[in-house]
Amino acid sequence: MQFGNPIGFEFRRTVTSGIISAKNRSIKIEEEEKSSYMTDLIQTDATINPGNSGGPLIYPNGEVLGINTVKISSAEGIGFAVPINIIKPIIESFQNTGNFEEASIGIYAYDKEVIPYLSATSNYNIKFEKGIYVAQITKNGPAEKTDLKEKDIITSIDNVTLNTMNDLRQYIYTKKPNDEVTLQVTRGKINKEIKITLGKK
Repeated sequence: MQFGNPIGFEFRRTVTSGIISAKNRSIKIEEEEKSSYMTDLIQTDATINPGNSGGPLIYPNGEVLGINTVKISSAEGIGFAVPINIIKPIIESFQNTGNFEEASIGIYAYDKEVIPYLSATSNYNIKFEKGIYVAQITKNGPAEKTDLKEKDIITSIDNVTLNTMNDLRQYIYTKKPNDEVTLQVTRGKINKEIKITLGKK
């Protein structure tokens, strides 16, 4: 189920059912003429409106399962929540320090599950078994100052295996700007180790 204050305070403490249809969904997001993908989402029929988007998706016993984040505007009853394990480092940072500074590695990257979506609409012809695919290096970002290149496959960060972008996000959320991380990267048949000093998002 989900609860929140849809539209405004007038309808406070509204509860919707929040039935889960699937896990590990990938969806395309288009904002400001740019496209990106959100992956590993929980699909739910929780009603998402201004005021209760961003609210918790919970079990009846009160345990938080995820944070409702986005919905399909062209259909009713199809929303998506970010799994709570991704959010936990942010919550812990607020509990321990009273704030959260989001660190950034300075890349746009895709899971292997997203590649078929890209192949259907562009000239992407990529195959890899594990890791995440670097689609773009952010201009003037932390990664641009290193040897990391577009089309690289990042397989791990500080020896933590990466198979999805959520794996990367979950780890980066435990770090602070100016922390240094070490990436294991595959470039064709070459394996490289690349160190990056994180920036502030």
